[in-house]
Amino acid sequence: MQVRRSALVARPAAHLFDLIEGAEHYPKFLPWCSAATILERDDGVVAADISIRFKGVGFEIRTRNPKRRPEFMAIHLERGPFRRFYGEWQLKVLAAEACKVSFLLDYEFDSVVMTRMAGPVFDKIADKLVDAFVQRAIDVPPPVLPTVEAPRPPDEDWPPP
Repeated sequence: MQVRRSALVARPAAHLFDLIEGAEHYPKFLPWCSAATILERDDGVVAADISIRFKGVGFEIRTRNPKRRPEFMAIHLERGPFRRFYGEWQLKVLAAEACKVSFLLDYEFDSVVMTRMAGPVFDKIADKLVDAFVQRAIDVPPPVLPTVEAPRPPDEDWPPP
């Protein structure tokens, strides 16, 4: 199965990227995610264990995802019930407060039983993933960065005598 979705979002690309990369927060807003644990995170990769539970179907996956903030994150499966699994998120800055997010997921379960049991559920999850992150970006405003005050012009009586 292959899923391709995209959306225009009135939020900064970095904000949306941080939501996508922040798997530890998935259980708060993705109803199918029952747990998520970050195993490793640095500037180049994020790895996580994710528990999927939806409509009586459940399984675990582990991903190790190379990333370039704020424009790209690949999704590489390390463990889970798939024969084939590859995904990627691409974010294109359109303006300071707008971006285009594109998502690709190509997968195939490793058994006929899993395809029958989990296939329809996972198809729905994959199909709605972009919508869920766009809604989260709207619900959770981007962090406000501190402003840097411009230097004051020197006073005639500065420095004090």
